[in-house]
Order: sequence, then C-alpha cells, then structure tokens
Amino acid sequence: MEQSGTSTRLAGAVQGLTSELVSALRSGGPFRLACSVTGIDEPEAADSLALAAVRVVGADATLPNVLRRTPPGPDDLALFSRAVHAYPPPPDASPTSAWSHWAMKRTLLRLDTGPGASPDGTPGGDGTPGGNSAPGHDAEPLAAWLDGASWQSLTHQLAVLAPLAVPGGDCAVTRAARSRPVDVARGFVRAVRRRDWLQAAGAGRWLVLLDGVPDTLGLEAGLAFVAQMGCDDPRVALQVEAARLMRTEVRV
Repeated sequence: MEQSGTSTRLAGAVQGLTSELVSALRSGGPFRLACSVTGIDEPEAADSLALAAVRVVGADATLPNVLRRTPPGPDDLALFSRAVHAYPPPPDASPTSAWSHWAMKRTLLRLDTGPGASPDGTPGGDGTPGGNSAPGHDAEPLAAWLDGASWQSLTHQLAVLAPLAVPGGDCAVTRAARSRPVDVARGFVRAVRRRDWLQAAGAGRWLVLLDGVPDTLGLEAGLAFVAQMGCDDPRVALQVEAARLMRTEVRV
C-alpha cells in the first residue's frame, strides 16, 4: 500500500509539473521549477518527490528556459542539477533511459553558465551546480540501436526521446532523425491514425526541426488535431506547445 501511495504521489507531482510547463510555454511568462513540483507535508519526503518528478520529466523540466533562452534561477538550477545526479541510469539501463539521462546532463551544461560552472555540468560538493570538477564531456550513449530501425520503431524511439528535439541540438539521435524525415512523417501519420496522441505529439516536435518533411503532411493542422484530441494529457500538450514554439522560431 505504501509503495502504491508513493507511486500515486509521484504521478501527481509529474502531472502537476508538466501542467506548469505547458502553462509557461503558452503564456511566455516566467517559470520557476523549484515552485512547480507538488510536494507533501514532510520536507524530506517532499524533496525526494521533487527530485524524482524532475527526473521523470527529464530535460523538458527546463524547457521554458531552453526555448526562450532565459537563465533559470539559482534554486531551479540547483534542483535540476540534483535530479540529474541523484538518479544515474544503472549499467543495464535501456538505450532510451541512458539517452534521457544524457539529455539532462547536456541541458544542465547548456544552462549552467555562471561563475564556477564546470565544463561537464557536474555539481559542486554541496550538490549545487558548478564546482571544481574535472573537465570534459561525457561521451554520448551508443546509438547503434537506431541503425536500420524500421520507420515505426524509429518514430516510437524518437517520441520517447522528444526532449532531445531542441533548436541547435546535435547528437547521434538528432542526426538519425535528420537523415529520415519522410520516415518520421510516416510515423506521425501512423500515430495519429492509431490515436496514439503522445507518440504523434513527440514525432511532431521532431518534424518541426527537420528539413525535407513532405509539404503534403500538413504538420500544422496535424499538430492542432493532436492537441485537440489529446488535450486531457498534459504530456501531449507539452510536446505540442514545444513544437508550436519551435515552429514559430524556425519560420522567423
């Protein structure tokens, strides 16, 4: 029962954080990560819940800062940094789990530009960003599992790794997506037909950044339809709002 209650609280915290992210992307207003995670009464338990919720949301927990190019507050950066380093993937983690964690570390590096920031985004001894860590970047996880993947599998994996779909992003996963825009478009259509709104939204987020997407796809109308049909799921709304914001920037 206790484990079930913890899972329920975590699911609620993740949903609350995701809804706050959607609101921030839509409004363009300031976003405070440290104030956006629903906690519980006990400070220690609330802190653990916040870290776990940020880890579940992944790199997208700082999406308003990344897309709007606004620096996060010190408390927000500290919380994100602690979440990054509190839940490293185990040696036998799935490729998507390893890439999700790598995306968080890369985002931390991207955002932590203040004095004392380490080149690899590793926090200091007190758990806050910066510090005197050894220089160097972590190597990308293996991406051979994407080589030769069917267009259905590729779209599924890209949707899971949608937080990697950001302007200026460059890694093995983004290069795989860029090399197969038609396949990702096919996957988007398939997801819509299967009413898999989350996968469709994630694929659509990738498509706004890819060259060579067929004009006949009607991506803008497709994203609007996905948003309407998947409106009850804040995860869908987050991907659609990210895609819309990035699409506007691409046009400009």
